[in-house]
Amino acid sequence: MTTTTGPGSPPRSIYLLAAHPHWRDSRANLALLKAAREVPGVDANDLYASYPDYAIDVEAEQARLARADLLVLLHPIQWYSMPPLQKLWLDEVLSYGWAYGGGSALEGKDCWLVATTGGPERSYHPQSYNRYFFDAFLPPYEQTAALCGMRFLPPLLFHGARRATQEELLAHVQVFEDRLSSYPNWPELEDMEGCPSCVVPATDRPHGQQEA
Repeated sequence: MTTTTGPGSPPRSIYLLAAHPHWRDSRANLALLKAAREVPGVDANDLYASYPDYAIDVEAEQARLARADLLVLLHPIQWYSMPPLQKLWLDEVLSYGWAYGGGSALEGKDCWLVATTGGPERSYHPQSYNRYFFDAFLPPYEQTAALCGMRFLPPLLFHGARRATQEELLAHVQVFEDRLSSYPNWPELEDMEGCPSCVVPATDRPHGQQEA
């Protein structure tokens, strides 16, 4: 699959969702968000600032997402998953008939997880307190992207964010900024296959009936 863009290609649009419940306590995520806002073509949305009452404007969010080529999920890992408002955003914005189940608004787009963990990388090991390699916690992200027809790109992780030195943090932020600026001209994307087809039978989600 060809992903590179040439001099005459239109600029790629990136929609970044930053979800951190406590920005005052954030060091790494705040630095990443600030860097993203400096990159041309990036539409950065601080979810907790936009929706302090958790009342998500679904129509507006779908419009912003539809314009993007790349969706970036930026957040700390909390209880091996995403912050609650990010999960609510997925529940409400990626609706049946629009994002999946006959809807193809997101087909062909990319999804990129940029996450931080409090614990060091060595803690994500069968012999350590997190008991699993970090990849074990990625399937919900991967399948969410797949069901919507998106490619799930290799995540960018910053382990041990609480104890990282300033030099380590700045180096990571630079990698992140460089990746945003160069998307989609990432060498590894040339060899990535397209997203698998995940067709939801109408019988699995009939209209007019209550949720499970």
